[in-house]
Amino acid sequence: MAVVDVTIVPVGTASASLSDYVAGCLKVLQGAEGITWQLTPMSTVIEGELDRVLTVIRQMHDQPFIKGAGRVVTTIRIDDRQDKTLTAAGKVAAVQAKLGEK
Repeated sequence: MAVVDVTIVPVGTASASLSDYVAGCLKVLQGAEGITWQLTPMSTVIEGELDRVLTVIRQMHDQPFIKGAGRVVTTIRIDDRQDKTLTAAGKVAAVQAKLGEK
């Protein structure tokens, strides 16, 4: 399972606000099977099999174009571990354990 951080930014929009574009991208995630996700203030973290996650990100990338954006910049960071199960919560818990928080 991969943990993927994605940021999708429409360029050249009529407004400085991006929340409507973010909501369009999240609607794709709400309907996607086989993944989990978490919205953060600056990006979205998606967990799932890498091929599935990349397919969903492609669909998300198209959403700003559907809403009229002329250009979209998408940044993807992938953490794909194959020797054991990887989750976003597990990554956070590992650091917290080293800090003595759990």
